[in-house]
Amino acid sequence: MLWTITIACLFLAGLIFRQSFRRDEGQEMAGEDSGLAILEFGRAFPEEAIRAVIPTANGRTVFLRLHDGKAGCMHAHGHHYSCHLIEPGTVRVNSAGPKRLSVLFANAAFEGGTFEFRDEK
Repeated sequence: MLWTITIACLFLAGLIFRQSFRRDEGQEMAGEDSGLAILEFGRAFPEEAIRAVIPTANGRTVFLRLHDGKAGCMHAHGHHYSCHLIEPGTVRVNSAGPKRLSVLFANAAFEGGTFEFRDEK
């Protein structure tokens, strides 16, 4: 009987720990902190100056407007980020509705898709 209670308590403690870890991860990926995008993209491309940070609605992808007409893109894969430099002529963008853009990249390094933003601006 004592072993059953001990195992049940350990299992319950594991579930509580897992839920608290998931909550912390969700807050990190919220996209509300543009400083993380600036640091990660600056680490990948130190010679590029960032002028604006535009996160998607879910915060998993961040588009960056750079100083010389180029753009950047940072996509979160769990705790890892892939940063890409988008030069003029290497991307095709179409409207997919209000607050949504369909993006197709010419190079296969980054998969495009439909991105929803918080506002139309």
